[in-house]
Amino acid sequence: MAEWWNTLSNFEKIYWVIALLFTIILVIQLITAFVIGVDTDAGTPDMDIDADGGIGMQFFTFRNMVGFFTIFGWVGIACIRADLSTWLVITLSVISGLIMMFLMAWIFFMLGKLQEDGSLNLKNAIGLVGEVYLVIGAKRSKIGKVQIKVQGVLRELDALTDEEEDLQFGNVIQVKNIINDQILLVEKFKN
Repeated sequence: MAEWWNTLSNFEKIYWVIALLFTIILVIQLITAFVIGVDTDAGTPDMDIDADGGIGMQFFTFRNMVGFFTIFGWVGIACIRADLSTWLVITLSVISGLIMMFLMAWIFFMLGKLQEDGSLNLKNAIGLVGEVYLVIGAKRSKIGKVQIKVQGVLRELDALTDEEEDLQFGNVIQVKNIINDQILLVEKFKN
C-alpha cells in the first residue's frame, strides 16, 4: 500500500484523499439516515435558492457538499487514470460535482413535496357522514362526540346539534358546519 501511495503524484494524492474521505462521510450519512434516522443536515445553515418562502430547493447543504466532493474526487481519479490534462481533470471534476449537487438538491426538493401535512382541518369534515359516539344534547345543550372519517383517518370529535332531540349513541349524522373552528355542528343523516 505504501509503495502504491508513493508512486502517485501529489495531484493524484489530493484527489485520492478527497475521494476516500468524502466517501466515508457519505457512507456515514447514509447509515445514519436510513438505519438510525438522524438527519445530518440538522443545525447546518442552508442557502435557499427559492425566494417564495416555501421549502425551496436547498443547494448549499452539508449533504450536497459531501456529494459534490465525493463525485469530484472519483471523477478526478478516473480522469487522471485516463491521462487527461490537469485543467481538463479539474474542469470535469468540478462539473461532475456540481451536477451531483444539483441532482441531490432536486431529489430532496421533490421528496419534500411528498411530505403530507397531517394536521386536521375540520372544514374537510363538512358534508361527511359519521356516527354518534357520546350523546349530543338537543339545541346545543351538551357537547357530545362523533366518530367520523376525516382526511382518511377515523377520528373522535366534539359535536353539537340544533336538532329538537338528543342525538343518541349510534345515530348516523352528517356534518353541517364548524363552530369556533373546533366543534362540529351535526344533524341526523337524511337519506
